[in-house]
Amino acid sequence: MKQISPWVGVGLREPHHDYFLEQTPDMGWLEVHSENFFLPHASATKALRTLRRRYPVSCHGVGLSLGSVDPVNPHHLSRLKTLVDEIDPLFVSDHLSWSSVDNTYFNDLLPLPYTEEALAVFCRNVEVTQDYLGRQILVENPSSYLSFAHSTIPEWEFLSEVARRTGCGLLLDLNNIYVSAFNHDFDTDSYLAAINPDWVQEIHLAGFTKKTLDEGEIWIDTHSQPVSEPVWDLYRKWIAHHGACHTLIEWDRDIPAPAVLLAEAAKANDIIQSMVTPSREAI
Repeated sequence: MKQISPWVGVGLREPHHDYFLEQTPDMGWLEVHSENFFLPHASATKALRTLRRRYPVSCHGVGLSLGSVDPVNPHHLSRLKTLVDEIDPLFVSDHLSWSSVDNTYFNDLLPLPYTEEALAVFCRNVEVTQDYLGRQILVENPSSYLSFAHSTIPEWEFLSEVARRTGCGLLLDLNNIYVSAFNHDFDTDSYLAAINPDWVQEIHLAGFTKKTLDEGEIWIDTHSQPVSEPVWDLYRKWIAHHGACHTLIEWDRDIPAPAVLLAEAAKANDIIQSMVTPSREAI
């Protein structure tokens, strides 16, 4: 295998902790789900401390619920800041979604209505989070399976306006764009053309599942498959047009052997090395 570029990383999941601790495979960086490391004395957190000495690490959250009308949970923010201050991550990120209301939490990343009111709430919560952490966060575009009839702003414009108003960065999930484009019948190229590449600091690549219902087919962002060839094509286009970007392979369900995950990372590595000159690749 070619040496992995510093741009390319993989999502670190619990079944692979021992492998990375014992084998120290060649990898540019690792990404973890922040909430899994909030307990300072847990074995997972101890493993992360060791791995952080070997790899850059990014903290990717699922629990800030930035789209909720409720204020951002101060207890959650406090634990996140403790982790961030210790790990000094490459990035801190969360999602364009919501998952709580009136202190009731749901085990999902729920879609927002894309309205001016929702935009104001989301931007408020991003600003609160960035002020508390003392650093920029990245916001990831979601996969979605329904839309609100009263939405007035296309998702790509909503996401771009969040970045413009708050100074946050963007985590561009190309698989989510591909999945949502099928589910909502929009054009992936139009979506990507509307995103300012200067705001994009990280890209996610993952696999999805097709499900047939009585009403028709729906695509679900399961993170349980290799990256599909159409998503690789979107990635090639982005890298060709905009240059190298920190790129993560996500795999969260039906987690494969480490070799399978590393092979997916090698594909991203090959694309970057074939399309980016050494001077542009330097970090």
